[in-house]
This record gives sequence, C-alpha cells and structure tokens, in this order.
Amino acid sequence: MSDLSDYRKSYEKSELLETNIPEDPINLFNRWFHEVEDFGGVDEVNAMTVSTLGLDGFPKSRVVLLKRFNEEGFIFYTNYNSEKGKAIIENPNICLSFFWHSMERQVIIKGVAEKTPTIISDNYFASRPKGSQLGALVSAQSEIIPNREYLEDNLKQLEKEYEGKEVPRPDFWGGFLVKPVEVEFWQGRPNRLHDRIRYKLSENYYWNIDRLSP
Repeated sequence: MSDLSDYRKSYEKSELLETNIPEDPINLFNRWFHEVEDFGGVDEVNAMTVSTLGLDGFPKSRVVLLKRFNEEGFIFYTNYNSEKGKAIIENPNICLSFFWHSMERQVIIKGVAEKTPTIISDNYFASRPKGSQLGALVSAQSEIIPNREYLEDNLKQLEKEYEGKEVPRPDFWGGFLVKPVEVEFWQGRPNRLHDRIRYKLSENYYWNIDRLSP
C-alpha cells in the first residue's frame, strides 16, 4: 500500500474576494481562463473533466476539450452514440470541472446539456483538420474493437475514399451546449482555508452569490 500522507502543498498564489467579482459567473470564468492562459504552465487550458451518470447507474468522468463558451454556456463536441453521448442524452444533468494547477484554481460547473444546432456542429466539424474528421468517421466510440489495426485499416480506406473531397459531418457526431445552473470558483489559500465562491441560478434567472466554507 502506498502512503501519500506526506503529499502536501501550500497554496499562496492568489485570493478570491467578494469585492472583486462580477455578478455573472461567465464573466469571472472568462477572466480566470485568460489569466491562466497568460500565466502559462498549463498545456491545454480548455481541458475539462466531464462527469455524467451512466446508463449502468455509475457516475463516470473523463477529460474533454472545451471549444466555446459565452453567456449561454459551454460547448464541447463528441460522438452522440458513445458511452458519454448516450449518458448525456438519457440524463442531461452533468458536471464540468477545470483544475488549473499553475494558478491554484478550480471551477466546478453544474449544468443541463442539450445538442447544439446543426449549423454550429457543421461549422466546427468543417474547421477540424481532415485527419480529425476522418477519425470521427472511423471511430465507433466506446464500442469494442478487435485490435489497433482495425482502426488503422479503416482510416486508410477512408483516406482513399475522401482523397481530394470534403468530409461530411456524420449525424452521430456533434456538439453539446451545457447551460450552467451552478458555478463554483475555488482559489487555493494557505492553511487549507481556501476561497470558495458559488453562483447559483435562481428561479428568476438571477445569480445568487455565496461564500462556502472550505
């Protein structure tokens, strides 16, 4: 058994105070996102953990790339027939989380997911490198396959089929827009007295702001 009791870190890089936050969590997310991007130390600032409740009743988390965010919410793309896609369609209440270690920050977003309009999925798919487009066609995501060669052989076949041609977006692939209902911002502080500020959407679509005990 590995004993990790002595793994400790003191968080001292910043603070999160009510006197310096906007009324809307998207504005604060935007500020933090670009501060982390400018500070450096994170390879993919847009990498987030997407947690869903699976069809088997178990929760599952995996890292996915955020591709757009605005006042409506947060957009990522996936195979709708994948384990993740099926779970979201069955239960659209999901959680997104970001951990930016370089700034000692975490953001946890509870939201309701819905498929993005066709035009948005089409436009993003068209912007992807051709190899990524073909990869989406090749992969029956989450399905059991015989071996690695199975994927590579199918990719070679599609490369020949679409040589010099545009690759159409398959119907089973597209975006999800996650509309937030609760957003928590966590800033590491010394002595484990971390700052936690929670935005919670009211019935009147007004953001209530609370400080939570660490």
